[in-house]
Amino acid sequence: MPVGIKSDLFREPNRELIMLMLRKSEARGKADHGWLDTRHTFSFANYYDPDHMGFSVLRVINDDRVAAGGGFPTHSHSDMEIISYVLDGALEHKDSMGNGSVIKAGEFQVMSAGTGVTHSEYNPSNSEAMRFLQIWMMPDKSGLSPSYQQPEIRSESIQGKLYLIASDKPENGAAKIHQRADVYVCKIRDGDVVRYVFNPGRRGWLHVAKGRVRLNELALEEGDGVAINDEREIMLISGDEADILLFDLP
Repeated sequence: MPVGIKSDLFREPNRELIMLMLRKSEARGKADHGWLDTRHTFSFANYYDPDHMGFSVLRVINDDRVAAGGGFPTHSHSDMEIISYVLDGALEHKDSMGNGSVIKAGEFQVMSAGTGVTHSEYNPSNSEAMRFLQIWMMPDKSGLSPSYQQPEIRSESIQGKLYLIASDKPENGAAKIHQRADVYVCKIRDGDVVRYVFNPGRRGWLHVAKGRVRLNELALEEGDGVAINDEREIMLISGDEADILLFDLP
């Protein structure tokens, strides 16, 4: 079956025609605050686009580049599942639950804001910039107790295969989230082929964190995102090296 492709349209799709909807990297919202250079896949802060408010329960994917010594001072969140994925450098985290840690490149932190939590996030380096993905998902219920997790991931576990990092039914060390969603990470090298099968009624979002990859017949570059509708199976093929996230969503 040929792949239907529609660019930059995330309101309720015509599911008879659109299976893969491409969100190009350069079409994302942009902001440069000096200490922070960021790209917004969906509407966020001063970037507003009613056609890009999120996808399913996925609300935010921000690609943040933080200058040396810069960061987000203490601020609050509530009723949101928050995942941070460090791509380069390190991220220093402190929160009102008493957690304090430094998350290094290739590592994740997962926080359920629940009834309310305050936290800060900084680049602890005095000389090197850092880059991380800030991801928000809406929980399936409000008023939950806040929690923090940092799943352990071995590099060999994600090479050439999708590895579960967060789920409402976690296994093999994945973090628990309060939403019927599964979040996978994968690093693929030249020649790797990775397949994924969706259960009926499920949707997906694929984000290319680094590198280049093909999703079925669609060539993707760093920063690109794809909404996946009515696809039973997808296939990822690398002609280069790539680092991707896949969200299996209700």
